[in-house]
Amino acid sequence: MEDLCHYINGARVAGSSGRFADVYNPATGEVQARVPLANGEEMAHAVAVAQAAQPKWAAVNPQRRARVLMAFVGLLHRDMDKLAEALSREHGKTLPDAKGDVQRGLEVVEYCIGAPELLKGDYTTDAGPGIDMYSMRQPLGVTAGITPFNFPAMIPMWMFAPAIACGNSFILKPSERDPSVPIMLAELLEEAGLPKGVIQVVNGDKTAVDAILDNEIIQSVGFVGSTPIAAYIYERGCANGKRVQCFGGAKNHMIILPDADMDQAADALIGAGYGAAGERCMAISVAVPVGEETADKLIEKLVPRIEALKVGPYTSGADVDYGPVVTAAAKANIERLVQSGVEAGAELVVDGRGFSLQGYEDGFFVGPHLFDRVTKDMEIYQKEIFGPVLSVVRAQNYEEAIGLAMDHEYGNGTAIYTRDGDAARDFAARINVGMVGINVPIPVPLAYHTFGGWKKSVFGDLNQHGPDAFKFYTRTKTVTARWPSGIKDGAAFSIPVME
Repeated sequence: MEDLCHYINGARVAGSSGRFADVYNPATGEVQARVPLANGEEMAHAVAVAQAAQPKWAAVNPQRRARVLMAFVGLLHRDMDKLAEALSREHGKTLPDAKGDVQRGLEVVEYCIGAPELLKGDYTTDAGPGIDMYSMRQPLGVTAGITPFNFPAMIPMWMFAPAIACGNSFILKPSERDPSVPIMLAELLEEAGLPKGVIQVVNGDKTAVDAILDNEIIQSVGFVGSTPIAAYIYERGCANGKRVQCFGGAKNHMIILPDADMDQAADALIGAGYGAAGERCMAISVAVPVGEETADKLIEKLVPRIEALKVGPYTSGADVDYGPVVTAAAKANIERLVQSGVEAGAELVVDGRGFSLQGYEDGFFVGPHLFDRVTKDMEIYQKEIFGPVLSVVRAQNYEEAIGLAMDHEYGNGTAIYTRDGDAARDFAARINVGMVGINVPIPVPLAYHTFGGWKKSVFGDLNQHGPDAFKFYTRTKTVTARWPSGIKDGAAFSIPVME
């Protein structure tokens, strides 16, 4: 069994804490590696290395920093298959989905190649008599990111690409469940020309997280994960004077109006609800058909599609729609929530309980589930299941349907399926959710827009990637300058004004 490493100062480094976590093959249930869990001293060392490397990197002009990212993009394309295979082996998602994970991160890196334009400040000549005024964006210093298991390539790139493009160094604390790809990405960055020490990968659990939050050198922290942990990181990070952005849980609704194309809506729900075994923060987990007739038609379309889903290991190739969930604990939690739905009186139309795959009986596979007649008081509606479970909540009219999404505590993503432009426009304008799809089931913005939810799905005032990322990873400095020109003003004791 392999012992994995941290990545510090351009080299793989064995852990020294003596603590390890098991890394599983989710398809077989077998332990395939151990990952070291850093202690406070190891984190402090990584931060010190990053602090030493950052000033020299910040002094590199933005165009040359962008060239490193440009070379990195080429290496990502070169090693796409290798990265996807490593990702699937530890996470369990299919190879096409793993490649999509890498690709969506790569697109943010491509956006960050525009750093010379994105970091430009403003300039005003003659703001006053002989006075010019200008602003510049400068890096924070050492920054950090704490990333989840479900996107071990994409979300780290969403964080470290803009951070290093802005001239910061970066400490990445990836999920201990699938830690190999983040280290591979760091190695590719340095192959692309990033100086040693600018990016560090430190594996760990809560001990490492607290060491990040309490370290005075680290200036900012990004996080993606569950809402309770997001709230904890936000509160502790802010209390320690850090700039913090945290993205939490989700319960994403898709509203289906009577005029929608039912085949299109059903296909969208299958992909968005069951892709990646439902382990996406943008998964659609609640379908809200408007009217009984619409609901009956939707169920009729969904059932055969769900029953035809192929569940299996990523090694089965294109014949698999989704793979196992990441751990035995995740599987047990999904099964518990499904049982709670049954006990609460929801109608289990497609029952995936007891799913077993020959030859992979010990794997963390969960069969697809479809609930109908779910109500707002049920636990399966209130909580994020993070599994292949779709709940249908029937609404009698449009106002009731939109109210479901608006009243839920989470506000990450939502979608509406309709041919009615007026209804779609009203929905987009009124809904209190951060990312909205109109006949698009997973409305994840492209790299040049920003990603972020509302309500308890987010803590902080800036989103991920796009222009917000360059604001998050820099400080603005404004300079007011006047050069001697023979003007003799004498001393002034009141606040300066421009008349």
